[in-house]
Amino acid sequence: MPSFTAADGTELAHRVEGEGEPLLCLPGGPMRAGRYLGDLGGLPAHRRLVLADLRGTGASGVPADPAGYRCDRQVGDVEALRAHLGLERFDLLAHSAGGDLAILYAARYPARVRTLTLVTARARALGVDFTPEHRLEAAALRTAEPWFEGAYEAYARIWDGTADDSDFDTAAPFFHGRWDAAARAHAAAEEAQTNEGAARVYASAGAFADPAAVRDAVASLDARVLVLAGEWDSGPLPRVAATIAGLFPRSETVVQARSGHFPWLDDPARFSATVAAFLDREP
Repeated sequence: MPSFTAADGTELAHRVEGEGEPLLCLPGGPMRAGRYLGDLGGLPAHRRLVLADLRGTGASGVPADPAGYRCDRQVGDVEALRAHLGLERFDLLAHSAGGDLAILYAARYPARVRTLTLVTARARALGVDFTPEHRLEAAALRTAEPWFEGAYEAYARIWDGTADDSDFDTAAPFFHGRWDAAARAHAAAEEAQTNEGAARVYASAGAFADPAAVRDAVASLDARVLVLAGEWDSGPLPRVAATIAGLFPRSETVVQARSGHFPWLDDPARFSATVAAFLDREP
């Protein structure tokens, strides 16, 4: 995999899929290797994907100082990747917890971001988050599923803090619009692809210290922003995704029907067509 060096000397890697205009992609997890993004529903037919492995994940190196895993401290890694690729202004996509990193990057380097695509993304950097009540509200939409009863009990335990390891496996269907073989394999790979220690640092104290300042910074962002939510996702609910979009001056919200937290798995063609159409639209 291609690599480059971060400001603190950590060697970082990225994977490239497709050809043409680049789309830099930041994974979530938090701190899950970018491999789980796959080809984002076939997006390499439209763009050259540059899929980052954040520090300490996938093929990237481990920093000497674990404090470097904190989200705000990884903004410099995104900037180092941009410089490594020789891009003046670029398109940026982020999934889930990677949304916070992308938002912080856009706030710090607004002139570098041409478009920002937030896929079922968190926005704690803006002071917006979701609650256990949001989680259970979305889960209640799935009562017709054959796996609902046992999974719902496990899901509730996760959000009231009483879950054990088996509950996370049992509740996994709630994160997917279709609980099929592909979804099962995707969920089964999560533990091995995630740096749990780094994940505990990612959103630790100080990572999102000044949401008001970040909101002020993105309020004048010239980049077009797409906030893509899943109809059945709880993080964020579609209405919370609309709230996030409302904090950007040039934004739109798309809710992908019958989809969960990984919409490119639930309906690859619809996902890739939606993102490609947004990216290709005239400024």
